[in-house]
Amino acid sequence: MKAHHTLSGYKQLPLAGIGLDDNGHSTFADPAFSSNKSLPIHRWAPWIAGFSSDFVASALAKYLNRPGLILDPFTGVGTTLVEAILHGHNAIGFEINPYAALASELKANAYRMDVTALKGEILRFQTFYQTALSTNYTPCRSYPREFKTRSAFYSPKVLHKVLIVWDFIETTQDIHIRDLFRLAFGSTMVRYSNYSYEPSLGRRTSAGKEEIKDFPVGEAILGKLREMAEDIAWLKHTLSNNATLDVKVICDSFFHHENYLAPESVDLIITSPPYLNNYHYIRNTRPQLYWLGFAQYPKDLENLEQANFGKYWQTVRAGMPMQLEFSLPDTDIAARLDMLRSTNPERSVYGGGGWANYAASYFNDCRRFALGIKRVLKPGGAALVVIGNSILQGILIPTDQYFGKIAEHIGLELVSIEIPRATRVGNSIIRSDVRVAKARDKHRLYEAVVEMRKR
Repeated sequence: MKAHHTLSGYKQLPLAGIGLDDNGHSTFADPAFSSNKSLPIHRWAPWIAGFSSDFVASALAKYLNRPGLILDPFTGVGTTLVEAILHGHNAIGFEINPYAALASELKANAYRMDVTALKGEILRFQTFYQTALSTNYTPCRSYPREFKTRSAFYSPKVLHKVLIVWDFIETTQDIHIRDLFRLAFGSTMVRYSNYSYEPSLGRRTSAGKEEIKDFPVGEAILGKLREMAEDIAWLKHTLSNNATLDVKVICDSFFHHENYLAPESVDLIITSPPYLNNYHYIRNTRPQLYWLGFAQYPKDLENLEQANFGKYWQTVRAGMPMQLEFSLPDTDIAARLDMLRSTNPERSVYGGGGWANYAASYFNDCRRFALGIKRVLKPGGAALVVIGNSILQGILIPTDQYFGKIAEHIGLELVSIEIPRATRVGNSIIRSDVRVAKARDKHRLYEAVVEMRKR
């Protein structure tokens, strides 16, 4: 029988703050990303995580009443950047995943695109594709050699259509339009594959779904491209008086911020770092990374994994025990990690030791992140960090509370920690017997907003 672990003396930070209403409820909009799926520009590329455009818009209105520079250190597919330009701000984002960085770059700079040229290329694609299907066309493009999956990613009929699409993309002369076509493919490619997100990428058959033997691939991509053209026209009209805005997407880690940002140059940070849930963004975008040419060999993915915030459990589980590189007074973080490390030792790296390494690496990066925030923010500037708690091996990890204390410890002012979403989906963490023991009923996953200011 496993011992029942408890910790005493843990002091939860008060959630009261300037953002709470008279009833003690959070005044932040729900950060859930799902509402973005139907909004212009935001809908271009689905993403497993992130936050809503409403959350970003409300934060911009609340914290910045004049044009400024907005930073998102973990930009994902660009929600913060798009909302920043819609509200008249300059923006900069960091993103190590080149597929997500491509989506962010195209979305944030969509108002610069030539809609007429794009529409002409869409018509040319439609003709090319339909002609190829009606003849004995033999595609020139081949399947990415090192992109390997347990079962065929595409059925033969679907693969033939996909290769026709790529033959056309490679004839497009305008690099910006070509990138829009690449993104249209990348954002739809899993839909007609034999894989699906559940939420991690896995075989459709493992999720009880039938394999896809055939699919109207060209029609799916045409639909996405027409959506893009419509959104670009809308954005151009919306930004007609703000055509000089500057948006940059840096495909690099925020930990290299000193190479790109001057000290005290940012007015407001709105971001959401990877959660302590081991969702493997790199492996889950393998199809896009290989097909779009961002990865040719497994080592290319390994380099991205090593650059990830907090690493991944798979990259640190078998190493020597990792420790926190700092002390954090008035918290039980060290004791909680020790408790995690002692859990299920009989399971070797699948027990608590491997997960303690992952958690220690994660919180070490949290401190580096907080130091970066302190360096780039202007005095009086604010940072809003959306972050979720975690449950590892059945042990609750109050990530938001620890991150808030880390921020305080390095000299930032912790204004508040609010929980606009008291429950969030976490089946990949809660129910996996590899990752956790059975969570107690009182353990729930939530999403918090940690608000900080530069004194």
